[in-house]
Amino acid sequence: MTMTEPEDPKGSGRADGARDTEDGGARSGRLAPPEWLTLTLRANPGPMPKAAAVRAAIGIAAPLAVGVAVGDSASGALVAIGALGAVFGDTADAYRLRVLNIAVPQIVGAIGLALGSWQFGHGWSAVAMLTAVALVAGMISTIGAVASASGLNLLLMAVIGAGLPMPSPWWRAPMLTLLGTGLVLVMALLAWPARSRIPERVAVADAYDATADMLAAAGTADWEAARAEVTLTLNHAYDLLLGRRAVAPGRSRGMSRLVALLNSVGLLVEAATAVHAEDRTVGETEVATVREIAAGVRAGTVPAGVLPPAAVTDPADRAVAAAIAHARETLAGAYRAADRVGRPGALPERLAAGARDLLVSAESWRYGLRLTLCIGVAQALVSTVDVPRSYWVPLTVTFVLKPDFGSVFSRALLRALGTAAGLVVAGVILEFVPRGGWEVPVVLVLAAALPILSRRGYGYQTAVITPLILILSDLLGHQGVGLLVPRLVDSLIGCAIVLVAGYVLWPESWHTRVGARLATAVEDTARYIECAFDERSDQAARARTRRRIYRDLSDVRTEFQRALGEPPPAGARAAAWWPLIVAVERVIDTGTAAAVRTAHGAPPPSPEAAAHMAAELRALAASMRTGESAARPARPAAAEDPHDALTDVRREVRSARTMLDGPAGPGEGQGPTGATDGARS
Repeated sequence: MTMTEPEDPKGSGRADGARDTEDGGARSGRLAPPEWLTLTLRANPGPMPKAAAVRAAIGIAAPLAVGVAVGDSASGALVAIGALGAVFGDTADAYRLRVLNIAVPQIVGAIGLALGSWQFGHGWSAVAMLTAVALVAGMISTIGAVASASGLNLLLMAVIGAGLPMPSPWWRAPMLTLLGTGLVLVMALLAWPARSRIPERVAVADAYDATADMLAAAGTADWEAARAEVTLTLNHAYDLLLGRRAVAPGRSRGMSRLVALLNSVGLLVEAATAVHAEDRTVGETEVATVREIAAGVRAGTVPAGVLPPAAVTDPADRAVAAAIAHARETLAGAYRAADRVGRPGALPERLAAGARDLLVSAESWRYGLRLTLCIGVAQALVSTVDVPRSYWVPLTVTFVLKPDFGSVFSRALLRALGTAAGLVVAGVILEFVPRGGWEVPVVLVLAAALPILSRRGYGYQTAVITPLILILSDLLGHQGVGLLVPRLVDSLIGCAIVLVAGYVLWPESWHTRVGARLATAVEDTARYIECAFDERSDQAARARTRRRIYRDLSDVRTEFQRALGEPPPAGARAAAWWPLIVAVERVIDTGTAAAVRTAHGAPPPSPEAAAHMAAELRALAASMRTGESAARPARPAAAEDPHDALTDVRREVRSARTMLDGPAGPGEGQGPTGATDGARS
C-alpha cells in the first residue's frame, strides 16, 4: 500500500527513485522495467578521478611489467594484487587518513593471505579456518570504514591464499602484496609536503559554498536539494576533520581554526532554515558575502569585501546577519570560537571501548554470523564438489555480503551481470593476447578504468575487476581460458548462496530501516527543542544536537535510497515512507526556525510548552518504531497559547502524526514488516 504525497508548496520535491513508476510503462503504452531494477542498474554521475586512474595504472601494471622482465611473472602478479587492494583503499582526502585507509587494511589482508596459504589444499581444515576468519571479519566490519575495509581484505586474501598456490616460503606472498601497497601509498602521498591541510580547507570551503546555495534557495522550490547538498558537504567535512584530529600527534592551531569555521556553518544553516520557514528569501548581498567567506577559507585569506551585519529587525534576518558576522570574525581570527568537536581520547582507551562495543553489539554478531554461514556453506560446497580452483565462490560471497555496500539483493544481481560482462572481456584477452609481456598494456588499461568505473556503480566495477583478477590469477595458477565458464558458474553459485543463506533466511533483509532511522531523527529533534529553550543549556550542546539531526537526515535518505533498490514488497514499503520523511523534515525546519527566532528577540515559549513539545515528538518517534499509536502526552494549560513560538512546530507534528496513523500510513496493516522493521534490524 503506497501513500499519496501531500501537497508541497515549498517545493520539498521527492527523492530520486521515489516516484511510483511500477505501472508507468503500462500507462504510456510501453513495457518498462520495474523501478527497483532501474535504480539498481543506473550509473552514478560524478567527476572523472584522473589522478586515481593514473596511480592505479602505474601501481598495478608496473610491478607486472617488472615481473615479466625478470622472468618471475607470479611475483609481479602478487605485487599487483597488493597494489589493487591499495587502489580500493585510496578513498580519503586528508593525507594522514590516506595512510590509515591504505596501509591498515592491506596489513590485515597480508595476515589473511598468510593464514589462507597455510591451509591451501587442506580440505575441511581450510573450511573451518575460513569460517572462523569470516566471523572475525564480519564483526569488525561494523565498526567503521577502515575496519570494514580491513575485514573485507582479511577474508578476501584468506580465500585467495586458500584457493591459489603461493610461492615459498610462507612469508613471501604477503611481503610481495605489501610491496604493491607501499608503491601505491608512496604515489598517493607524493604531494603531501606541498598540499598539507589543503584537502581539509577545501572541504570546509565547500561547506560554505553549499550553505550559500542554501541561503539563495530559501523560500524557493530548490530548498530541499540545497539542504541535502549542505548535509553531504558537512558530513564529509566533519568526517575529514575528525579523522585528521584522531591521528594528529598534538593540537594544531590551524586545525582548531578550521573546526571553528566549520562549526560556524551550523549557525548559517539554522538562520537559513528560519528564513525559509517564513517563505522569504535571503538578500543577494548576504549570499555573496558567504561566497566570499568560502573563497577566503579556500585561499587561506580574509576577504576584504565582507559586509558588516545589517541593521534589521526581523529575528530571522538578524540571525542571518549575526551568523555571517560570526563566520567572518572566526576567519579573521578575532573570535576565539570554542572547539565544540573535542579531541578523541587516548588510543588505548578508544581501542578498549571499541572492543567492548564489538563484543556486546547485536549488529556485529548478527552480521558476523550471516557472513560466517555464507562462507561456511560456500567453502563446504567447493570442498565437496570437484570444480577446479573454485575459490571464486567464497570470493563472490565476500564481495557481495558487505554491510556498508548497499542492498545485498541488488549487489548479488549486479555481481552476476557484471561478472558475465567481465568474463566476455576476459575471454577475449585470454584467448587472443599472448603471454610474455603482452598482457601488461591490457592490465594498464583495465587498472586505469577501475577507479573511474567503480564510482559509476557496483556492476560497472565488477565488469572491469573480473578480467583484471582473472589475468592476475592466471599468472599464478596458469588456468587459461578454459575456466571462464566455471568462473561464471562459481559467481552464480556464490550469488545464490548469499541470496539464500544471507538474505532470504534473515527476515530483517526483507524489511527497511527507514522507520527506525526516521524515529531517531525525531528523538534528536526532541532533544534539540529541549536544548534550544532551556536557559541552562549552552550553545555548544544545541549545535551538537543540530549536527546530529543533519546526520540523522542523511542516514534516512541513504537508507531510503538503498531500500528503493530492493524488489517488492520491500521497495514499495520504503516508498510509502517518503511523505512522512518530508513531514518530519518540516517538523525539524519549523523547530529550528522557532529556536532561531527566540534566540534573536522573539518571545520564547514557556518551559511547560517546550517540554510538552519534546514529549509529543518522542511519542511520534515511538509510533514510528512500533507501528502502533503511542499515547500522546496531556497538554498543559501553559501550552494552550495558539501564538507561541512553537505553534508551527505543533502544526507540523499533527500533520506527521495524521500521516502515520492514517489508513495509508506506512505501518498500516503491515505488522512486523511495516514500521517495526527498523526496531528489529
